[in-house]
Amino acid sequence: MAAVIETRDVRKSFDAVQVLRGISFALARGETLVVMGGSGSGKTVLLRCLAGLIKPDAGSIRVLGQPIETLPEEALLPIRRHLGYVFQGAALFDSLSVHENVAFPLREHASLGEAEIRIRVVHLLSLVGLDETVLRLLPSELSGGMRKRVGIARALAMEPGVMLFDEPTAGLDPTNSKLVAELITQVGSGACDTAIVVTHDLELTRTVATRVAVLIEGRFAALGPRDDVLNSDDPAVQAFLAGEAR
Repeated sequence: MAAVIETRDVRKSFDAVQVLRGISFALARGETLVVMGGSGSGKTVLLRCLAGLIKPDAGSIRVLGQPIETLPEEALLPIRRHLGYVFQGAALFDSLSVHENVAFPLREHASLGEAEIRIRVVHLLSLVGLDETVLRLLPSELSGGMRKRVGIARALAMEPGVMLFDEPTAGLDPTNSKLVAELITQVGSGACDTAIVVTHDLELTRTVATRVAVLIEGRFAALGPRDDVLNSDDPAVQAFLAGEAR
């Protein structure tokens, strides 16, 4: 089976700091790969490279069979429509209501009337456990957990084949973290069954991952089935996981 996303020896530096030092992996349809790593380990940089938001310095990235590392912005747009990206802080437009935020990609990329857009927005919000009472609210009127859910609803708007989640439980209390983890699992059991989740949250990893990669000093110290990695006897992996379990 062809990989949905595949990287070979991806490298990225900022000034003199090497952030990614040779990342290679392949993501198959139906997998949820969780990339674990501490703060500043390069998890978000990797995710942004996969979405074409950052160009790697070296190496290759193929998304849905197409090499993207050298594509200009206009050529990346149709590929990005197959990727749903949930940013760490949800990245909602502060001056727009929940309805306007979720409707934004539909207005930009779909030929739909306003009545149909509203129906789609209400449906997308229902998928993340929110109802019509939030439509008129601004992001500042939402809790952290609700903002995350609105961000997921917006990312699902164009029915992507792959979801990319950047620290989806960061800043959330245990109850909301559990709700978001359950939501990621729910999304993965539907039409969008393939995902990459970057996190340092061990409980989230146990809940959603089919495979796990541990990113240490710009390289994957481990990559494999979830239980194999979480039970690894590699000293560096053990030390990282022990620190996250505290």
